[in-house]
Amino acid sequence: MTVFGFIGVGNMGGALARAAAAKLPGSSIMLANRSREKAEKLTAELGAAVSDNLSIAAEADYIFLGVKPQMLPGVLAELAPVLAGRESPFVLVSMAAGTSIEKVQQLSGVKWPVIRIMPNTPASIGKGMILYAPGEEVSREQLDIFLELMSGAGRFTRLEERLIDAGSSVSGCGPAFADLFIEALADGGVACGLPRSAAIEMAAQMLLGSAALVLESGKHPGQLKDAVCSPGGTTIQGVRALEKNGFRSAVIEAVIAAYEKNFDLK
Repeated sequence: MTVFGFIGVGNMGGALARAAAAKLPGSSIMLANRSREKAEKLTAELGAAVSDNLSIAAEADYIFLGVKPQMLPGVLAELAPVLAGRESPFVLVSMAAGTSIEKVQQLSGVKWPVIRIMPNTPASIGKGMILYAPGEEVSREQLDIFLELMSGAGRFTRLEERLIDAGSSVSGCGPAFADLFIEALADGGVACGLPRSAAIEMAAQMLLGSAALVLESGKHPGQLKDAVCSPGGTTIQGVRALEKNGFRSAVIEAVIAAYEKNFDLK
């Protein structure tokens, strides 16, 4: 049985562990975290096993590095001797922002197989957008197993590694931008007299449905927008107000700002 080990079960690591639990029994999931309490809480939820970094490095077939980029050197330095002593194959799965496959290999001391991924928090409910780039050392079989056992996380898109940071600035950071939009829509509804809970439900379901329509229809978002904007109607006036206040420019600048931050992490 394939074993997944998660070093760091914060928002992203925890989301992926939950997704893995859709395909793997709890006995095949190992969880470790600086705060043991957090790992224990997730263990109780998933029926997994509380572990530690070194045990995961020694036993897991896929070792998920769910730590912040600035913590990665220290973690990999700790794991390196254990990894070097292994006889069974394994794959490092890195989700550290701004950190290349080559950098992970340098920090771990050997050119181990590495899959670089950039997931997002909706992966925890199977609605994620996960970008991935496998290193040259990853076999076809290892990649196929990874994709199959992680399929419960949502949609996977393979990118050239040089595009991962750009993609993450859209899909990885995007949930925060979308949440701001939902909150703002709800605030507008409350200003117009709606109860807060109803306004949030309407805004969230509207965004969910609109996103699904883009993916399932294959139509350009602009075309779908035009279909809602009747001549002289209410919607086009709302679009006019958004344009007047720089809505699209603000969103573009948010993505670019997130992308450029990656270079500070390298």
